Amino acid sequence: MSAINIYMTGVGGQGIGLLSEVISRACLDAGYAIHGCDTHGLAQRGGTVVSQLRLGEGVFTPQVPQGEADVIVALERLEGLRAARTYLKQGGVVFYYDSEYQPIHVRLGISKYPSAEDLSKAAAAKSGTAHQVLADDLEDPRMQNVALLAKIGLAASIPKITTAVIRKALSEVIPSRALESNLALFDRESLK
Repeated sequence: MSAINIYMTGVGGQGIGLLSEVISRACLDAGYAIHGCDTHGLAQRGGTVVSQLRLGEGVFTPQVPQGEADVIVALERLEGLRAARTYLKQGGVVFYYDSEYQPIHVRLGISKYPSAEDLSKAAAAKSGTAHQVLADDLEDPRMQNVALLAKIGLAASIPKITTAVIRKALSEVIPSRALESNLALFDRESLK
Protein backbone atom coordinates (compact mmCIF):
# COMPACT_ATOMS: atom_id res chain seq x y z
CA MET A 1 0.00 0.00 0.00
CA SER A 2 1.30 3.45 -0.87
CA ALA A 3 1.51 6.27 1.64
CA ILE A 4 -1.64 8.06 2.77
CA ASN A 5 -1.03 11.77 3.21
CA ILE A 6 -3.16 13.93 5.51
CA TYR A 7 -2.73 17.71 5.59
CA MET A 8 -4.48 19.60 8.42
CA THR A 9 -4.70 23.38 8.59
CA GLY A 10 -6.41 26.20 10.43
CA VAL A 11 -5.80 29.38 12.36
CA GLY A 12 -4.07 29.53 15.72
CA GLY A 13 -6.43 28.74 18.59
CA GLN A 14 -8.91 26.69 16.56
CA GLY A 15 -7.73 23.30 17.79
CA ILE A 16 -5.44 21.90 15.10
CA GLY A 17 -3.20 20.39 17.80
CA LEU A 18 -6.06 18.37 19.27
CA LEU A 19 -7.38 17.43 15.84
CA SER A 20 -3.94 16.17 14.82
CA GLU A 21 -3.48 14.25 18.07
CA VAL A 22 -6.83 12.48 17.69
CA ILE A 23 -6.22 11.52 14.05
CA SER A 24 -2.69 10.35 14.91
CA ARG A 25 -3.99 8.25 17.81
CA ALA A 26 -6.76 6.78 15.64
CA CYS A 27 -4.24 5.86 12.95
CA LEU A 28 -1.93 4.22 15.48
CA ASP A 29 -4.88 2.29 16.93
CA ALA A 30 -5.76 1.15 13.40
CA GLY A 31 -2.26 -0.26 12.97
CA TYR A 32 -0.66 2.36 10.73
CA ALA A 33 2.99 3.34 10.86
CA ILE A 34 2.88 7.14 11.06
CA HIS A 35 5.17 10.12 10.62
CA GLY A 36 3.97 13.60 11.42
CA CYS A 37 5.02 17.17 12.02
CA ASP A 38 3.39 20.38 13.18
CA THR A 39 4.08 23.95 12.11
CA HIS A 40 2.81 26.43 14.67
CA GLY A 41 4.66 29.60 13.62
CA LEU A 42 2.19 32.43 14.04
CA ALA A 43 -0.38 30.47 16.03
CA GLN A 44 -0.38 32.93 18.91
CA ARG A 45 -1.12 35.80 16.54
CA GLY A 46 -4.00 34.21 14.64
CA GLY A 47 -1.74 32.90 11.88
CA THR A 48 -1.84 29.65 9.97
CA VAL A 49 -1.22 26.40 11.83
CA VAL A 50 -0.43 23.22 9.89
CA SER A 51 -0.12 19.61 10.92
CA GLN A 52 0.99 16.94 8.48
CA LEU A 53 0.61 13.20 8.84
CA ARG A 54 1.91 10.45 6.57
CA LEU A 55 0.76 6.86 6.99
CA GLY A 56 2.26 3.62 5.78
CA GLU A 57 5.39 1.55 5.53
CA GLY A 58 8.26 3.03 3.54
CA VAL A 59 7.48 6.62 4.51
CA PHE A 60 10.62 8.34 5.71
CA THR A 61 9.70 12.02 5.91
CA PRO A 62 6.83 13.63 7.81
CA GLN A 63 6.05 16.44 5.38
CA VAL A 64 3.34 15.98 2.78
CA PRO A 65 4.70 16.86 -0.67
CA GLN A 66 2.77 19.51 -2.58
CA GLY A 67 0.04 17.99 -4.73
CA GLU A 68 0.04 14.70 -2.81
CA ALA A 69 -2.47 15.11 0.04
CA ASP A 70 -5.09 12.38 -0.07
CA VAL A 71 -7.07 14.13 2.67
CA ILE A 72 -7.11 17.79 3.67
CA VAL A 73 -8.77 18.79 6.93
CA ALA A 74 -9.30 22.53 7.39
CA LEU A 75 -10.81 24.35 10.34
CA GLU A 76 -11.81 27.33 8.22
CA ARG A 77 -12.59 28.07 4.58
CA LEU A 78 -9.64 30.23 3.45
CA GLU A 79 -7.04 27.82 4.81
CA GLY A 80 -8.99 24.98 3.20
CA LEU A 81 -8.87 26.74 -0.16
CA ARG A 82 -5.14 27.44 0.12
CA ALA A 83 -4.44 23.81 1.02
CA ALA A 84 -6.66 22.46 -1.77
CA ARG A 85 -4.89 24.56 -4.38
CA THR A 86 -1.41 23.64 -3.18
CA TYR A 87 -1.54 20.21 -1.51
CA LEU A 88 -4.57 18.27 -2.75
CA LYS A 89 -3.75 15.36 -5.05
CA GLN A 90 -5.84 14.33 -8.03
CA GLY A 91 -8.96 12.66 -6.65
CA GLY A 92 -8.28 13.80 -3.08
CA VAL A 93 -10.86 14.92 -0.53
CA VAL A 94 -11.21 18.10 1.53
CA PHE A 95 -13.12 18.29 4.82
CA TYR A 96 -13.56 21.83 6.04
CA TYR A 97 -15.40 23.53 8.85
CA ASP A 98 -17.37 26.41 7.38
CA SER A 99 -16.02 29.21 9.55
CA GLU A 100 -14.36 32.49 8.59
CA TYR A 101 -11.21 33.99 10.07
CA GLN A 102 -10.71 37.00 7.84
CA PRO A 103 -7.13 38.19 7.35
CA ILE A 104 -6.35 41.88 7.31
CA HIS A 105 -6.37 42.15 3.49
CA VAL A 106 -10.00 40.95 3.48
CA ARG A 107 -10.98 43.30 6.31
CA LEU A 108 -9.45 46.22 4.42
CA GLY A 109 -11.38 45.31 1.26
CA ILE A 110 -8.23 44.51 -0.73
CA SER A 111 -9.38 40.98 -1.46
CA LYS A 112 -12.53 38.90 -1.13
CA TYR A 113 -13.00 36.04 1.30
CA PRO A 114 -13.57 32.76 -0.58
CA SER A 115 -17.01 31.19 -0.73
CA ALA A 116 -17.90 27.54 -0.18
CA GLU A 117 -18.35 27.35 -3.96
CA ASP A 118 -14.75 28.56 -4.47
CA LEU A 119 -13.48 25.72 -2.30
CA SER A 120 -15.66 23.14 -4.07
CA LYS A 121 -14.36 24.36 -7.43
CA ALA A 122 -10.73 24.12 -6.27
CA ALA A 123 -11.29 20.50 -5.21
CA ALA A 124 -13.19 19.69 -8.42
CA ALA A 125 -10.31 21.14 -10.49
CA LYS A 126 -8.27 18.23 -9.13
CA SER A 127 -11.10 15.72 -9.59
CA GLY A 128 -11.58 15.82 -5.82
CA THR A 129 -14.47 16.54 -3.51
CA ALA A 130 -15.04 19.03 -0.71
CA HIS A 131 -17.19 18.25 2.33
CA GLN A 132 -18.56 21.24 4.21
CA VAL A 133 -19.17 20.78 7.94
CA LEU A 134 -21.14 23.18 10.12
CA ALA A 135 -22.52 22.08 13.48
CA ASP A 136 -25.43 23.94 15.06
CA ASP A 137 -25.19 25.31 18.59
CA LEU A 138 -21.59 24.51 19.48
CA GLU A 139 -21.04 24.83 23.21
CA ASP A 140 -17.52 26.13 22.47
CA PRO A 141 -16.29 27.23 18.99
CA ARG A 142 -13.15 25.15 19.50
CA MET A 143 -15.33 22.03 19.31
CA GLN A 144 -15.58 22.42 15.54
CA ASN A 145 -12.69 19.97 15.23
CA VAL A 146 -14.87 17.27 16.85
CA ALA A 147 -17.61 17.90 14.27
CA LEU A 148 -15.01 17.50 11.51
CA LEU A 149 -13.76 14.26 13.03
CA ALA A 150 -17.29 12.84 12.93
CA LYS A 151 -17.57 13.64 9.21
CA ILE A 152 -14.17 12.09 8.49
CA GLY A 153 -15.23 8.88 10.23
CA LEU A 154 -18.54 8.77 8.37
CA ALA A 155 -16.94 9.33 4.97
CA ALA A 156 -14.34 6.58 5.55
CA SER A 157 -11.80 8.52 3.45
CA ILE A 158 -8.92 7.09 5.47
CA PRO A 159 -8.99 3.29 5.27
CA LYS A 160 -9.63 1.62 8.67
CA ILE A 161 -10.46 4.97 10.33
CA THR A 162 -14.11 4.61 11.29
CA THR A 163 -16.24 6.63 13.68
CA ALA A 164 -15.66 3.94 16.34
CA VAL A 165 -11.86 4.25 16.00
CA ILE A 166 -12.03 8.06 16.12
CA ARG A 167 -14.40 8.01 19.11
CA LYS A 168 -11.98 5.79 21.03
CA ALA A 169 -9.09 8.13 20.20
CA LEU A 170 -11.17 11.13 21.32
CA SER A 171 -11.85 9.47 24.66
CA GLU A 172 -8.09 8.93 25.11
CA VAL A 173 -7.06 12.47 24.18
CA ILE A 174 -9.77 14.89 25.39
CA PRO A 175 -9.32 16.06 29.01
CA SER A 176 -11.89 14.51 31.37
CA ARG A 177 -13.55 17.87 32.16
CA ALA A 178 -14.51 18.31 28.48
CA LEU A 179 -14.91 14.68 27.45
CA GLU A 180 -18.66 14.25 27.98
CA SER A 181 -19.68 17.30 25.92
CA ASN A 182 -17.21 16.49 23.12
CA LEU A 183 -18.35 12.88 22.85
CA ALA A 184 -21.99 14.01 22.83
CA LEU A 185 -21.24 16.35 19.91
CA PHE A 186 -19.29 13.62 18.10
CA ASP A 187 -22.14 11.14 18.53
CA ARG A 188 -24.70 13.68 17.35
CA GLU A 189 -22.69 14.61 14.26
CA SER A 190 -21.98 10.93 13.51
CA LEU A 191 -25.72 10.39 12.99
CA LYS A 192 -25.99 13.00 10.21
